[in-house]
Amino acid sequence: MDVNLVLRSTRVITPEGTRPASIAVSGGTIAAVLPYEAEVPAGARLEDVGDDVVLPGLVDTHVHVNDPGRTEWEGFWTATRAAAAGGITTLLDMPLNSLPPTTTVENLRVKQEVARAKAHVDVGFWGGALPDNVKDLRPLHDAGVFGFKCFLSPSGVEEFPELDQERLATSLAEISGFDGLMIVHAEDPHHLAAAPQRPGGAYADFLASRPRDAENTAIENLINQARRLDARVHVLHLSSSDALPVIAAAKAEGVKVTVESCPHFLTLTAEEIPDGATEFKCCPPIREAVNQDALWQGLADGAIDCIVSDHSPSTADLKTPDFASAWGGISSLQLGLPAIWTEARRRGFDLTDVVRWMSEGPARLAGLTRKGAIEAGRDADFAVLAPEATFTVDPADLQHRNRITAYAGKTLHGVVTSTWLRGERIADNGTLAEPSGRLLERNN
Repeated sequence: MDVNLVLRSTRVITPEGTRPASIAVSGGTIAAVLPYEAEVPAGARLEDVGDDVVLPGLVDTHVHVNDPGRTEWEGFWTATRAAAAGGITTLLDMPLNSLPPTTTVENLRVKQEVARAKAHVDVGFWGGALPDNVKDLRPLHDAGVFGFKCFLSPSGVEEFPELDQERLATSLAEISGFDGLMIVHAEDPHHLAAAPQRPGGAYADFLASRPRDAENTAIENLINQARRLDARVHVLHLSSSDALPVIAAAKAEGVKVTVESCPHFLTLTAEEIPDGATEFKCCPPIREAVNQDALWQGLADGAIDCIVSDHSPSTADLKTPDFASAWGGISSLQLGLPAIWTEARRRGFDLTDVVRWMSEGPARLAGLTRKGAIEAGRDADFAVLAPEATFTVDPADLQHRNRITAYAGKTLHGVVTSTWLRGERIADNGTLAEPSGRLLERNN
């Protein structure tokens, strides 16, 4: 292979561990991971990043881009710029809150066409499972979606209704017939309806309105359905650590269940959220510090497979001071890596753990065999991180369209100095290149 780039660092994270290395790139693919002192092939350009750490580009499988239809909330141009600035080289777009939602092949084509010229990173798409679109699931699978999202409680937008247990079973049976993947917002509507609903700015009241039991029951029911139908299911944005024993037991039994959590659940706590600060609102909610400790243990034990953003932005006017009426969603696409690294290092984890959770794990979930690791044959996607450097989050520095963030004013460890997509630098100390991302399809 004709090597055109060699990326060199004293700290390269590979599947075999962290070591000094020179990464040879040919035609956008990693040709070889060579010894640090290896001679640079004739005609190749050497980029030496010194002691900065080279990670495989992060993969974020949970992003609400909201384009088209609610582009004022985000959009492919701004979302993918934020991703690139944060070391993310691949993202998967959720089937809502765009208009149209990704629930038919026709709607998928609309989304792809909108994204095509705007993507600074590689972009794939989830499909949606609704009460009335079972007939569309196989065609969407054949068209290349990576799986199907459903809600078990109201989604917050009327065009994406939830599935009851009967319709969940029907959709799961259809999807398991072609070995597809169902990804699930798991909160039980009956527990939510029974919880106290007090409008206002008190975070404690909002937390009480989304009890752990709602998650625990929904997850247990989902696991039972997956076991019965031999279906592949994935639990989205796990917030309740109480569900971890059930999840661990199901995995040990061989039930095909995987689980994600998110930076906000792993780095923010209910105790620190001021009343009226609805930039912290999400569903399920940010819970107490003791719950967070147990989530980190779930990551260490392997009960939780990956960490993804659940980036769910909105315009500022929708973040009213009333937790009951404010839009629920945390914007963190650009900040997930430093937020997680800051907390991980404090708890004794290292960057190889972060790579396992934020690159390898999500790539495996989506079946992205060319992503998620620095080894020969993979795409030459890299995040270069100065792990000891710190910065204080200034919303003005974010690439998100609406610069509302729960991390404002926080000092974080880990500065992304550059991001590379198929051997081309797409972000360089905050300066973004022109869009060069590709649209991805399952198993392609």
